[in-house]
Amino acid sequence: MRPGPSVVKAPIPARVTMLGTGTSHGVPMIGCHCATCRSTDVRDRRLRPSIYIDVPERAQILVDTATDLRQQVLAHDITHVDAVLFTHAHADHILGLDDLRSFNRLQGGAIPCYANEETWTQIRRQFSYIFEGPLQPGGGVPQISENAVRSTFFVRGVKIVPVPLWHGKLPILGFRLGNFAYLTDCNNIPDVSLGLIEGVDILVLDALRDEPHDTHFTLGEAVAIAQQVAPQQTYFTHMTHDLPHAKTNARLPEGVELAYDGLVFDIEVEIA
Repeated sequence: MRPGPSVVKAPIPARVTMLGTGTSHGVPMIGCHCATCRSTDVRDRRLRPSIYIDVPERAQILVDTATDLRQQVLAHDITHVDAVLFTHAHADHILGLDDLRSFNRLQGGAIPCYANEETWTQIRRQFSYIFEGPLQPGGGVPQISENAVRSTFFVRGVKIVPVPLWHGKLPILGFRLGNFAYLTDCNNIPDVSLGLIEGVDILVLDALRDEPHDTHFTLGEAVAIAQQVAPQQTYFTHMTHDLPHAKTNARLPEGVELAYDGLVFDIEVEIA
């Protein structure tokens, strides 16, 4: 994939919608009757993780095709996707890919998708019918174009900086767009990647639960990263039912809080 234009103009406004902020199980979890899963606070209902970035009159970008993608785009009246950025190929981040067929129909063409080589290897295996043809033609096959992410790239002129992360032993990607960075499903941010997100104003960061985990930041670890990066605002994502929204927010420092499904905030992106 070519890196694209190198001349960047003044930032322009964009808007981020948190489509899902839960784990692979979602919240409520099947069969669970804990206080969070029975909560009447809508912020405790968490679909699988994904975001939508709207750069008006330029680009509409989806990050990950979560398992709940159809439900998410219907809830937020999303009817256009110019590109998809994949963080990695775990099921909760890619299993909605088949629903891109609807956008193919609406838009009349293939959708450019961006991922690292490890992710493409898994997507080709998981969705072999897209690349090799279905065993039996039926409701259609998603039309996508593969783009391997190796360095900074541009989507319809919007500058996107890939941020290498570790999800346990799996190399994955976060993404920086202007004054915003999205880092989900990680438990290690290399020093070089901390440099890539230096100066962001808004950070979305993995914070699974209080108890340690082999592949995710705990709430305490995520708070420490937020304080190190020092954005104006940090939102946590990919939370289990162990973190009830209101009670958890009450013990977080100023400028740090849990995101929730449907949260919308404004950012600024750089364009070529």
